[in-house]
Amino acid sequence: MSLTKKIDFALIIKVKNANPNGDPLNGNRPRADFAGIGEMTDVCLKRKIRDRLQDNGESIFVQSDEKKTDGMTSLANRAKDKDVGLGPDAFNPKKSNKDDTTKQACEKWLDVRSFGQVFAFGKTDDASGVSIAIRGPVTIQSAFSVESVNITSTQITKSVSGEGDGTKKGSDTMGMKHRIDHGIYVAFGAMSPQLAERTGFTDDDAEKIKSVLPKLFEGDASSARPEGSMRVLNLIWWEHNCKSGQYSSAKVHGSLTVNPDGSYQLETLDGLIPQEIEGF
Repeated sequence: MSLTKKIDFALIIKVKNANPNGDPLNGNRPRADFAGIGEMTDVCLKRKIRDRLQDNGESIFVQSDEKKTDGMTSLANRAKDKDVGLGPDAFNPKKSNKDDTTKQACEKWLDVRSFGQVFAFGKTDDASGVSIAIRGPVTIQSAFSVESVNITSTQITKSVSGEGDGTKKGSDTMGMKHRIDHGIYVAFGAMSPQLAERTGFTDDDAEKIKSVLPKLFEGDASSARPEGSMRVLNLIWWEHNCKSGQYSSAKVHGSLTVNPDGSYQLETLDGLIPQEIEGF
């Protein structure tokens, strides 16, 4: 049975001396607008949700390079592989139809039935190209800092060995490393029962995502994000009493006010009591 009620949620995230989401087009500096408001994109957040779900043993289609479990070199190979995917015939219009392929993909991969996916393939010798777009019921917005953030940039050097036996020292390589000194970010999301009916997203799937949100950054450490530098302070979870929802998502999200120190206030909404979960 698909999702039985509308769900809204919010994440309050603390960043300290870390680069939460670098911009590759700007020297990997932390993303920020002209007013200094920091941003973590929705793509970045969904990547971490997928990783945590995969850590819990869930079947994930869009796997990161560091967490590949099947040896597939591309999404196309994973989709068409007969052992880990749906097989090549699932994407051949002469041998299968889009509805069957959509159903199979949603049943196999949790992230597909949650966030949706576009399967786009070129022409083959025996069939024209096929494009299958699946619209997922789970949406999440980019996370924005509640106030402007200070970005510290540090110049670094790296010594490398030259050619030969390695005894000759090569020239130092110069580079830059960036971090946010301190920031409180807020991200909002929602789950739609109407779209869940199309993908088969269930109440149990919603609970799986709910269980990983408070520990979004566990096991995500890197040079840019040292262990302990990023943390989910709180997850606010609103479960409506019907599929259409008691209030609009805009009104629900607007009921949360987050302060620069990470504390927050919730406006009372009649008949809708949020669950407040402390992060790990």
